[in-house]
Formats: sequence, structure tokens, C-alpha cells
Amino acid sequence: MPLRDETESNWEMLMLSLSVNGQSHQVDVPPDMPLLWVLRDVIGLTGTKFGCGIAQCGACTVHLDGQPVRSCVLPVGSIGSKAITTIEAVGNTPNGAKVQQAWLEVDVVQCGYCQSGQIMSATALLNRTANPSDADIDAAMSGNICRCGTYVRIRAAIKQAATGKLDILQTIVTAPQGAAS
Repeated sequence: MPLRDETESNWEMLMLSLSVNGQSHQVDVPPDMPLLWVLRDVIGLTGTKFGCGIAQCGACTVHLDGQPVRSCVLPVGSIGSKAITTIEAVGNTPNGAKVQQAWLEVDVVQCGYCQSGQIMSATALLNRTANPSDADIDAAMSGNICRCGTYVRIRAAIKQAATGKLDILQTIVTAPQGAAS
């Protein structure tokens, strides 16, 4: 026995054309299906993660026409012709490549679960603000939660991606002169 009457309009499927990472995808899905599940379960791009399902943690962040959005609550039927960029392709952009490289050099990742959303938000920040202040970083990253607490390294990586300098990290992890190793 179905949980809902199958004649309800929200069970109707629509053939939608989505531009994901520069490629066209035809998907036959309900228009109210969250973009996250279309990306992961229909198209097969699993880099974007499910975290909370209520747009509060940022793990599901993707870019929609260059703007960061939470894909767990975004109905696929509302996207229209906007371009979707996921973690799988953000590294093909200049700022995405800088952010990903800085993430590696600063060793940001601990468990890694939230990192795709963190990288997507950081890249969107650098796309809008070439050399962000601490306040800019705080505002842009405030919707992304890292349960491992790598916030200091995230900030250092964003600053390195923006400036090309690793100096900030050195003040965090380098022991004072003469300290025991």
C-alpha cells in the first residue's frame, strides 16, 4: 500500500535537462526531489555529501551559476537552465584549483566528510572577494560545520589560496626557536 495517493501531483516525474559540470544530463525525476539526491543517486556524482538534510551544515554545498547553495533542500525543478558545479569539477576553475591545492598543502582534512562543502564555499568566497579578510571568511564559511574542528586550518588554506603565501600556517604549527621537538 503506497504511503500517498499515487495521483498526487508531487509524484509526477519530469524529464529535466541539467547542466552539471559542463555536461548536459537528462533526468526523469520528481520536480521536488532535492538536487543532492539527483546528483548522487541519478547522475552518480557522490562527492557532494548528505549531512543534515536541513541546509544547516554545508556538506551538500554546490555552485548554482557560481553561487553556493545547499543542494539538500534545493528542489531540482527550480533550477531551470542554471549551471551546476560540484566538487568533482570545481578544481577545473582557477580559484577552485587554488583552494584544493591549499587544502592539501595546509593539510586541512581530518575525517574529510565536510570538506567538499567547505571547498565549494571557500571557492565561491574567492570568486567574489580576491583577498578576503577574517570577517569575510567568517561570513562565507559560517554555514559550514566541521565536526573535527579544523577551522584554523580552513582559514589558513583560504588565506593561502588568496595570497599564495603559506606564512599563516607557519605561525600556527611551527614550534618556537629552541623548543623541544
